[in-house]
Amino acid sequence: MPSVAERKPSVDSLTGLTCTARKDLLRNPQSFRAWWSALHSSREDYTSQIKTERPSDLPEEVAVLIGPLSTPLRRISLQRLTYLYESALTHFPGSFKLWKSYLTMRMSYVLGTPVVKKRAGGKRKLPEMKDALEEEKEDLQEWQGGLDGVVGWEEWRSLVATFERALMYLPKLPRLWLMYVSIFFHPSCPPRISYTHARHTFDRALRTLPPSLHHKIWVRYLLWSETRGGATMVAVYRRYLAVDPSVTEYFTKLLLDDKVSAPRPLEAAKLLLSLARKAARGEYTSPEGKSPYQLLGDWLDVVEAYPEEVGLDVEETVEANDKMDTEAEKTAVEEDENPQSPRKLNIEQIIQNDGLARLATYWTKRGEFDRAKDTFESGISTIFDAYAEFCESLISAMMEGLADEEDEEEAAEMEAELDKRMKEFEELMDRRPFLVNEVLIRRNPHDVQEWEKRVAETYTKALETVNPRKATANLHRLYVNFAKYYEEGGASGTAEPDLDSARKILEKATKVNFKAVEDLAEIWCEWAELEIRQENYDESIRVMQRAAAIPKNTRINYHDHTLSAQARLFKSLKLWSFYVDLEESIGSVETAKTVYDKILELRIANAQIIVNYAAFLEENDYFEESFKVYERGVELFTFPISFEIWNIYLSKFIKRFGGSKLERARDLFEQALEKCPAKSCKPLFLMYAQMEEDHGLAKRAMSIFDRATQVVQDEDKFEMFSIYIAKATANYGLPATRPIYERALEVLPNAQAAEMCLRFAVLERKLGEIDRAQWNSFEIDTGSEDTFREMLRIKRSVQAQFNTEASYLAAQTMAARQGTRKAEEDAEAEAGDAMAMADKQAGGAKGPAFVAAKQTALPRLEEENGQAQAGEAAPVVNTDEIHISDEEDM
Repeated sequence: MPSVAERKPSVDSLTGLTCTARKDLLRNPQSFRAWWSALHSSREDYTSQIKTERPSDLPEEVAVLIGPLSTPLRRISLQRLTYLYESALTHFPGSFKLWKSYLTMRMSYVLGTPVVKKRAGGKRKLPEMKDALEEEKEDLQEWQGGLDGVVGWEEWRSLVATFERALMYLPKLPRLWLMYVSIFFHPSCPPRISYTHARHTFDRALRTLPPSLHHKIWVRYLLWSETRGGATMVAVYRRYLAVDPSVTEYFTKLLLDDKVSAPRPLEAAKLLLSLARKAARGEYTSPEGKSPYQLLGDWLDVVEAYPEEVGLDVEETVEANDKMDTEAEKTAVEEDENPQSPRKLNIEQIIQNDGLARLATYWTKRGEFDRAKDTFESGISTIFDAYAEFCESLISAMMEGLADEEDEEEAAEMEAELDKRMKEFEELMDRRPFLVNEVLIRRNPHDVQEWEKRVAETYTKALETVNPRKATANLHRLYVNFAKYYEEGGASGTAEPDLDSARKILEKATKVNFKAVEDLAEIWCEWAELEIRQENYDESIRVMQRAAAIPKNTRINYHDHTLSAQARLFKSLKLWSFYVDLEESIGSVETAKTVYDKILELRIANAQIIVNYAAFLEENDYFEESFKVYERGVELFTFPISFEIWNIYLSKFIKRFGGSKLERARDLFEQALEKCPAKSCKPLFLMYAQMEEDHGLAKRAMSIFDRATQVVQDEDKFEMFSIYIAKATANYGLPATRPIYERALEVLPNAQAAEMCLRFAVLERKLGEIDRAQWNSFEIDTGSEDTFREMLRIKRSVQAQFNTEASYLAAQTMAARQGTRKAEEDAEAEAGDAMAMADKQAGGAKGPAFVAAKQTALPRLEEENGQAQAGEAAPVVNTDEIHISDEEDM
C-alpha cells in the first residue's frame, strides 16, 4: 500500500489555497515568495484545524500505532502539503530553506511532536569528544507519539526517500545530514532503516562532507553505535580511535558496561594497559586528569574483576616466564597493547615491571615489622595508607596480647611498647603530608614538583600565623597566590592542577575580616577569574552573585571601620565594576542592565560607570535608555564632574537626532549651561553654537556666541571673541564685526586689548576706513603729512599726560611758574597797546605754525581748540609739551 504522502491528491483536495494564492502561483510560478507564502499559510491553516479537531474515533491501541495520522484531517493535510512542497521543489530544487521546511513537515507526520528541552547556557564551539558526547546525550532529540515502524513502514520509507532526494541536490550541507541521521534514534524507527542503512548513511556523510565537519557527524555516529551495542559499537569506536584516541578511557567503560552489550574485559584491559604505559612515557595525557599510576590502578581493577577472561593461568604464566627473552618480551608488549589480539595477559610479569610497589607488603607477612617500617618510609607516597593500616593492625594485636598477658613484668614491657607505638602512630598521622614529601624527595632529590610542595606548607603556616587586623598591606595576595599555586599545578606549572583546593582556599579567604574592603573584593574577583580561566562561565556568574548580594539594610557607611569587611562589601565599586564587566562579556543585556541599575540604586557609581552604562545601552540600540542614564548621571554629580557627562551626552544626542529634535537639544544645552561655572562653559557654548549653525538659525548661533563672551572666564574671552568675530564675518560680513571689536576693547585686559586693536585696525584698513586706523605704520604707508603730524601731536599729548618720571615733573613745575609770570607781563603789555592786541587776535603775519588735518579720528584736545600761535619771535609756551624727535617716530 503506498504511503499517504505519495497518494496523488484530488482536485477538491487543493481547495485549501485561497483564490489569491492560486492566482499568484499561476501568474508567477517562478516567484519563491509566492510559493513560500502559500506554504506558510497552508501549514498554519491545517495546524489550527488540527488543534480544534475532535479526537479520533479509532480504538486507543490503533490510534497509538498510527500516531500523527490517526485522523482523516491529518492524513488529508499531509497529502495537500506534500503536493504543494513537491510542486514548489520542481521550480526550486536547490533551495535549502524549502527542503528544510519540507523535511521538517514530513518528520512531524512520521516521528511525532518533538520535545523541546530547556538548556542553561550555550554550547562550547569545539569541545573535546568526551564532553561533546555527554552534551549530545542530554540534547538528543526526543519525540512524543510517532508512527509505528511496522504499520507505517511505507511512510518511513517515503521519508527516507525524501531525504535521499534532498541530499542529491544539496550533498554538502551538514544540517541536512544531521536531520537525516536524527531519525535513526527514534524508538519506532524500523530495523531495516535503523541498522545497516543507518551505518551506510553515516559512512556516506563522512565521505561526502569535508574533514572540518566530521566532528559533528562522529558525535551522532558514536552515540548511535552505543544504542546498537555489540560488534557494531566496537567497530565504530575502533574506527574513531584511529583518528582520535582521547575517548579510549570512555570506550573502556562501554566495553565493561553490560547494559550496552556483553562485556569485553580483555580488550578493555589491553586498552588501559596501553594508556598507562603511554602516559608513563609522556605520550598520552588523560582527559580526566588521571596519572599513569591511576590508569594502572584502573587496569588492575579490571584484572581483579575478570581474572579468567584477562589473565593467563598458572601453567601458561610459568611457561611464558621461562620463554621470556628480549625479543619475546618485545613481542609480548606489542600484543599486550593490541586490543584486537586474542592473546591473554601475563599479569605477573606486568606487575613486576609496572607495579612493583604492590610487593612492599612482603616483610609484613613475614613478621619483620621494623624492616617493614623502614620499607614503608623509604617507599613512595602511594603506600602510605597501607603503612597506616599496618600500624593500626600492629597496635590492635599488641592491645589484644596485653589483655591476655598474665605476667606483670611482661605486661609492663608490652604496655611501654604499646605507648611507644601509639605515639609513633600519632606522629605519623600528624606529619603525613610532610613525610610523603620527604620520602619522595629522598627517593629522587631532583624531583622539582616535590620540592615545590613545600611551598604549600609555607603558605599554610603563613595564613595560620598572620592576624588579618594586624597584617601589613596585601594580605589578600597570600590567599590569591596560594590558590593560583594549586590552579597552575605548582610553581613550574608541570604538576596536576588541583582546582578543588584552590576553591577551598578562596572560600576560606572570603570569610577573613580584612582591614580594607577592597582586599575582600579582590578575593571574590580572583575567584570569578579562576572559573573563567577554567571556562566555567555560569559558575563565575554565581560567584559574583554571591559576592554582590545586597542586605536588607543598605544604609551602611562604607567607611565605617567598626563594621566587618563582609558587611560593607556590597558597596565596593571595584566588586560591582568587575561584576558588570563580566555580565557584559558573557551574560545577557538584561542581566547587565540589572547590575548597572543596582549600582545606581546603591549610589556608589562614578562618572565612568555612567558613561560605560550609557555606551553599553547605545551599543545594543537602547538609545533612549542610554540618554536617561546620562540624565541620571548629571543629577548625581555636580560640576566639574558632570561637565564630562554633559559633554558626552550632548555630543551623542546631536549625533543621534541631528536637527530632528532641535527644541529638546536646546533645552538640554540650557540645562547644562545653567549651573556650569565660567571656567567650564566654553566647550558647551561652542557645541551649542555649532548645533545652531548646522541645524538651527545663524542668528541664534550669533546670540550664543554673544552670551559666551559675557559668561566665560577672562582667560577664554579673547579666544571666544576671536571665534565670534570669525563666525560673524562668515555669516554677515566684515562691517558686522565693528560692534564686536568695540565691545571686546571695553572688556578685554590691556595685553589682549592691544592685540584686538591691531586686528580692528587691519579690519578698518580692509574696509578702506583709513582715518579709523591711524597708527604709525598705517600713516607711513597710507597717510599724508597732515595726518601724520596730527598723530604725533596726539602721541605727545598722551605721553605728557601720563609721564611719571621725577625729572620731568620737576621741569614741568618750573615751566609752569615761568609761564605764569610771562603771562602776567603779557597781560600788562597788551593792556597798554591795543593795536598789538588786535594784531595778535588777527593771527599775525605768518599764520598758523602747521596745517591742521582736514579729518581726524579723535577730537582735538582742549588746549588746541584756541587760536593758533603766531610769529616765531614770541611763541606761546606749551607746558605739557615733551620734546621728542620726529625722526624717532619714523
